[in-house]
Order: sequence, then structure tokens, then C-alpha cells
Amino acid sequence: MKTPQRYLSLLSVAIVTAVFFNAMQKTDTSIPTGTDPQTQTHPMYKIKSLKLPENLNLAGERVPIEIKDVKERMERELLVNTYWQSNGLLLIKRANKYFPVLEPLLKKYGLPDDFKFLALAESGFIDETSSAGAAGMWHFMRKTGREYGLEINSNVDERYHIEKSTKVAAEYLKKSKERFNSWTLAAAAYNAGNYGIAKRLAAQEIDNYYDAKLPDETERYVFRILALKEIISNPKKYGFVFEKEDLYTLEKTRTIKVDTAISNIIHFAKKFGMNYKEFKIYNPWLRENKLNNKSRKLYEIKIPVK
Repeated sequence: MKTPQRYLSLLSVAIVTAVFFNAMQKTDTSIPTGTDPQTQTHPMYKIKSLKLPENLNLAGERVPIEIKDVKERMERELLVNTYWQSNGLLLIKRANKYFPVLEPLLKKYGLPDDFKFLALAESGFIDETSSAGAAGMWHFMRKTGREYGLEINSNVDERYHIEKSTKVAAEYLKKSKERFNSWTLAAAAYNAGNYGIAKRLAAQEIDNYYDAKLPDETERYVFRILALKEIISNPKKYGFVFEKEDLYTLEKTRTIKVDTAISNIIHFAKKFGMNYKEFKIYNPWLRENKLNNKSRKLYEIKIPVK
């Protein structure tokens, strides 16, 4: 009696196992409803070739997309920045936060509005230092920042001061424009340096960015600015969907002036209803938990309006 029961039990287990694995195989190899069995993609998912706008320009200077390599380089940056969707959406969100601050400053300092896209291309509007040591929204190197009058040390780094660094960026770019008689070349020189651009233009006997053979990074640089301008100016055209409330904004602030040292910023911030992190968000140019100020310099500190 025990032997037939044993075989019956084993047979039952085998049948159940076979049914289970058969079901699993069907699940693993099945294709979601609406998916093209040839491509394994949903019919709504498409990678489209993008058509370049005819009026592409930087600060009013036309992009000659009829030149084949110019067209290809422009398409590369437009495709990369369109289909890197997560990064593109983050840049759109941050642009809404900082463009309202930059736009009046650029107008005040006589720089074309398009250069807000250069600042975005440089830093992505995040507080990070590049591998080369460039810092702040405009990504100044220490040497350049100091040459233009920014205070840069372990205690205070005005490369992170939006108003002061924007003024310096405007001065630098306007000098480059005077030298090259071109805003496009001024933008390229922001990446490669005035000397570097001038040297290559002279060696190649040319006078414009689009005819120049430049280092790879500089060859892409202006086109990335142009791509960001096009996408952020026309986000829905490039497939970015969002509501107004999805975008980032910057709280309104008021300014208090300080001409003395601050021994402890944590305690100082608490007087204004802020913690240390909140204080640094509005005053990132203060790099430590103190302000030395031995020279009794007048500093302007931002406090959010509650």
C-alpha cells in the first residue's frame, strides 16, 4: 500500500511543478498589450529626428545651418539635450528659479539676454565646483575672479554671489565682444579664453566661430547654449510636459548690511528664523560658519521675507 501512494504523491508534485513553470514561461515571454512584437516597444514611444528652426541665433547673430558640419553639430546638441529627458526637465525647473534674477542683472550690465543660457550651460545652476576648480553660477576660476575684483578665500567666495559674479561675467564677455566684434566668439572665448580663441583664429586666417577648428569642448560649447535656448524657450515642442507649479521658484528676500565680523553664523541665522542650511541657500558665498571681516568691509546678506 505504501509504494503506490508514494508514486501518486510524486506524480502530483511533478504535475504541479510542470504547470507552474509553464505559467512562468508564458509570463516571461509575453509582450505587453499594444507593444509592437517586432520592435518590443510601445507604439507611443518614438525617437524622432528633430528639425532645426530657421531662425537660430545667439544674441541676434545668425547660426549658418546651411553649412553641413554646423548643421550636424547643432543637431547633436539639440538631440542630446532633448532626449536626456531627466536632465532637460531639471534645467527647465531651475531656469524658472534663477532666470528672473539673472534677466534684470544682464539688462543692467549691458549683456544680451541670451547669456543667461550660457550661465545655465556652465553650471546647471547647482552649487558644485568643476574638476578644473571653476565655481559659482558662472563657473569662474579663482585667478580670473580675483583679476576682476571678486573676493575669493576659504571664508568668502564671491564667485557664488549671484549679483557680483554676474557683473564680472558681463565685464568679461563685453571685453571679449570688443576684441572679436562678435557675441558668438565672446561666448566661445568664455570657454577657451580670449588668448586661445585669438591664437587659433589668427593661425587659421579666419574671423568667425563657425569656420574655426577649435578644441572639442569649445566646438560643442556654443551649440549647447543654442540648444538650451531653443528647448527652454519651446519646451512643449520638444516633449517636455509640466504644470506651472512643477517649476522651482526662489523666495523673495530682503537685504541686511553687515560691516562687522560674525563669529557664529548658526546663531546669527537663528535671530532671523533660519537654520544654517537655509542661511547658506540664500548666501552661498559665505563658505564657513563665520564671517571674519577684519577689514570692516560692508557685506550684504539676504534674508527671506517670511
